[in-house]
Amino acid sequence: MNDPIKLSQLPAMHEDYALTGQEIQSYQENGHIVLRGVASAEEIGIYEPIMSQWVQKLNKQDKPLHERDTYGKAFIQITNLWKKSEEVARFVLARRFAKIAAELMGVEAVRIYHDQALYKEPGGGHTPWHQDQIYWPLDTANTITMWMPLVPISVEVGSMTFASKSQEAGYISKTVISDESHRTLQQFIDAKGYEKVNHGAMAAGDATFHAGWTLHSAPGNPTETMRKVITIIYYADGTQVAEPDSNARKSDLDAWLPGCLPGQPAASHLNPVAYSATHK
Repeated sequence: MNDPIKLSQLPAMHEDYALTGQEIQSYQENGHIVLRGVASAEEIGIYEPIMSQWVQKLNKQDKPLHERDTYGKAFIQITNLWKKSEEVARFVLARRFAKIAAELMGVEAVRIYHDQALYKEPGGGHTPWHQDQIYWPLDTANTITMWMPLVPISVEVGSMTFASKSQEAGYISKTVISDESHRTLQQFIDAKGYEKVNHGAMAAGDATFHAGWTLHSAPGNPTETMRKVITIIYYADGTQVAEPDSNARKSDLDAWLPGCLPGQPAASHLNPVAYSATHK
């Protein structure tokens, strides 16, 4: 892959994104927030083609949509792009994004758990209700995901819908993303009376941030264009590894925290510190 832009010429995105106290409070109360213009149109215009080339190169999904299960219909999923490409690493490890994550959670420093490219194909299915953190063997509630579209997302395509304040419930169910999770968690949301919030259309470079326990879902893609999204998962530095209590968490421990053991710091070579308030 011959990108004409040299690594040193790529935007570093070290500059701060100014958060207000009201935004931090809103995130901590509701478990989610939308922030506009986290990355500029110019920055996305440079990085999107690079990430999309890697997604195309690494995508192993060859079944047509109608032959896939619900999870497979939801999106093309490529993880840890930052380890495949120095150019993508410059984006994923950007100080700007990590500082936002730390400030929203109210922690001094954050590490990367992993990134994910989530490309919802034309005609792709919905993403069922779920909690991200059922997959993560992390002994903390201080986890957060940045979800950033790399292309404009219309109301018709839809961003994510969040169940506000659902993060307060903590670990609800071990059920992985599936038709069953959608059904049972929808019932849970209705029974608890959580407000369901969708932040509407998003420009490329806008971002939502949500806590690891916040229930969320996304609609299908009825359009003829790919919904291109990059997500980055962060957790508080100093977090310990939790005893994996499911096959999903055992798998994640091996994949994203290699060499780390329960009760030890969650700090493998795949989990660099992306922001620390003590290291400007």
